[in-house]
Amino acid sequence: MTAAATSLDPRTTLARPDLAEQALQGIVRASVFRAIRPMHCSVPVVDIHADARTGNPPVDQLIFGETFDVLDNRGDRLWGRARRDGVVGWVDASALAEGAPRPSHQIKAIDAALPLNALVTGPRRGAVAIGTFADDAVAVAERFVGVPHRLGGRTPQGTDCCGLIQQSLYACGRAAPRYSDQQAELGVGVALSEARRGDLVVWLSPGEGPWNGHAGLMLDADRVLHATGHHGTVVIEAFAEADARQRGTGGAAPVIRRL
Repeated sequence: MTAAATSLDPRTTLARPDLAEQALQGIVRASVFRAIRPMHCSVPVVDIHADARTGNPPVDQLIFGETFDVLDNRGDRLWGRARRDGVVGWVDASALAEGAPRPSHQIKAIDAALPLNALVTGPRRGAVAIGTFADDAVAVAERFVGVPHRLGGRTPQGTDCCGLIQQSLYACGRAAPRYSDQQAELGVGVALSEARRGDLVVWLSPGEGPWNGHAGLMLDADRVLHATGHHGTVVIEAFAEADARQRGTGGAAPVIRRL
C-alpha cells in the first residue's frame, strides 16, 4: 500500500481488498479495478448503509436527483459512493435509476414533496434555478427547528447534527462534508470567546466510527442551533448547557470555525 493510500478515508474511498474503482489503480491495492456506473436517486430519499445489511442505522442518505456511482451489487443492494458528499455504502437498487441527469433546479422549500436541496430537471413547486442560493446558513437551519433527530438523516423528516449542517450549507451553495471531523476543517478557526452567529461549533470525540463528534451552528454568542439525540429534535439551546453536556467529564473544548 502506498503512503497516499494510508491517508485515504475509508468512509469516502470506493475500495475494498477485492474491488476498487478504476481511478484508484496505483493508489490502493485491490484484486480487481472496475469503472463506476453512474446512477441517480429516483425516490425522495433512501438510506445509505455501511454494509449490505440494513439492520444498523444508516451512515448517510441519498436524496432525489443525487448521483450514486455504483461499483458492485449483492442481490438487490448496490455498493458505491454518493457523488455529492463522497460517502461510500450500500443502497437499495429500487431507489436508483440509470445515469446522472444534469439538474436545472434545486428544492428550496422545507415543506415540498421532495427534500431540501433535492436536484430536479425543470421547474417545480418549491424549487429555484441552480445557482440561486440562500445567504444565511443559520436562517436555513432555523427552519428545521422541531424536526426529529435521526442518526444518518439529512432531511426535514429527520436529521442528525452533521446532516443539518450539510443541508444548511448546501442551500447556500457551499461545499459540505458529511461528518463532524470533516466539518471541523471548514473555514478558519476562531477562539471560543469570539464565537458569533453563523460560526460552526464542533465537539470532537474520536473513536466512534463515522459518528466521531457533534456539530451545531451558533445562533449568536450565547445560543447554539443543533440536532441532538439528547432532546430528540433540532433545537435552539443555551450554548453553556450544550457545551457542558457535550464535553462531559474531562472533555476537550469545542472547535469553532468561521465559514
